Amino acid sequence: MMRRGHEGPEMEIFHLLRAVTVEYGLRQAEFAAEHGMHVTDVRALICLLDAERAGIDATAGFLGAGLGLNSAGTTGVVDRLERLGLVSRARDVRDRRRVLLRVEDRAKELGWSYFGPLIDRTVGVLSGFDERQTAAVRLFLTTALDALTARDR
Repeated sequence: MMRRGHEGPEMEIFHLLRAVTVEYGLRQAEFAAEHGMHVTDVRALICLLDAERAGIDATAGFLGAGLGLNSAGTTGVVDRLERLGLVSRARDVRDRRRVLLRVEDRAKELGWSYFGPLIDRTVGVLSGFDERQTAAVRLFLTTALDALTARDR
């Protein structure tokens, strides 16, 4: 384990990762402000889009767990996003007791119009990496995410 004050290449990379996350958070806040949302609303959209990509049925309970919100807080987020026309609620056809959350195309279009250039630039950088470099980036980001989400504090 590194001690405070040790500024090796590992710490330099950690500081770069922190700078990237701070900068991305600022972009999320700008996007939220431009579209009458809270930053938590943007996080909710990301959570729902990730679930959609993974083929997971997203319910309010799923979203609340992903955001670390209680039931009332989750309802507030979903209500705001629904009022903005960015998320809809629909009964699950397999289990009518469940209500599923769906990200509307309008939300995807807004997201792409704002974050698309950033995504394109990032993908462009990664496309110049060889397979080994790409694997190293993936491994680092996966294990860094695991470290961030570890609950053994």
